[in-house]
Amino acid sequence: MTDTTPLSKTPLGQSGLIVSRMGLGTMTFGVETDAQEAHRQLDIFVDHGGTMIDTADGYGVGASEQIIGDWARARGGRDDLILATKGRFAPPPGSSGASRRSLTRSIDASLKRLGVEAIDLYYVHGWDIHTDITETLGTLADLRAAGKLHHVGWSNLSAWQLQKLLSVADRYNLPKPIAIQPQYNLLERGIELELLPCCLEAGIAIIPWSPLGGGWLTGKYSAADRPTGATRLGEDPARGVEAYDLRNTDHTYKVLQAVSDVAPQTKRPAAHVALSWLTARPGVASILLGARTVTQLQDNLAAADLTLTDNQMGTLTAASGLRALPYPYNFLRDWCGMDMWETLGT
Repeated sequence: MTDTTPLSKTPLGQSGLIVSRMGLGTMTFGVETDAQEAHRQLDIFVDHGGTMIDTADGYGVGASEQIIGDWARARGGRDDLILATKGRFAPPPGSSGASRRSLTRSIDASLKRLGVEAIDLYYVHGWDIHTDITETLGTLADLRAAGKLHHVGWSNLSAWQLQKLLSVADRYNLPKPIAIQPQYNLLERGIELELLPCCLEAGIAIIPWSPLGGGWLTGKYSAADRPTGATRLGEDPARGVEAYDLRNTDHTYKVLQAVSDVAPQTKRPAAHVALSWLTARPGVASILLGARTVTQLQDNLAAADLTLTDNQMGTLTAASGLRALPYPYNFLRDWCGMDMWETLGT
């Protein structure tokens, strides 16, 4: 499958940035995907109208950023692209991940590898319990004032952490995140209890990673077929075994069955159904497609023109939701008139 509808564009929160509804996640670059294959992926992505490329200093210990920078330099630069990278998990010796010393050195290294003067969207890759949030936000403000980043995002955090950094940012006039990057897919909807409502209230965009649940939602797996071999869910790499055990549940197979039921109705593969459902969820601005090969990327880009019917969305949402809302969410829904979780179908 090589043809696809050009990717549509959407505003990223309230930042003024315009991004493609599908972004290119590059965690495999320099690890599972060599430079030549990665450059082919980048070419295909932009040929299909893709504009948002997501990386991190910890992906391949900087190799992903270097590959992207080399690709852009070979093409004379790409002013039409939105580059996002992250700092936190590759701190210099002697520094905690989100400290001033760490982020200052990390972003300088990222800028050099990417070959740009400023990062369009710079994420803190996760919460740092060893660094006061005021220091982290103050550092990001100084980096923005120095012209090294344009906007701030955050990845892998809880709702109380997001609200804390929003409160500190308000109090000291420091930069707020315009986007967050959580894991979110038909098999992982935990952000809908608090984090997603918090983002909707604050006008913060959602950019999910792992939209296919680490491979579970591609249609390749079932309760009768344990994945094996050199795949994300197989026995090589070793982390696949743990990932398999975490998802090897009755709930998983209920969701997979729902995806399998909807796919023939659309005359599309299961992966397209899962990607289309996620793209249509409230607050989601762009989803990150991560692929080891060009073929995988092309297959997923071809989902861009699929729009599920209300009935199909309802089938998937009902199958993947929580069986019952825990307290206090059920109380807030039933006694305080909050319809957030009814809307989300949690």
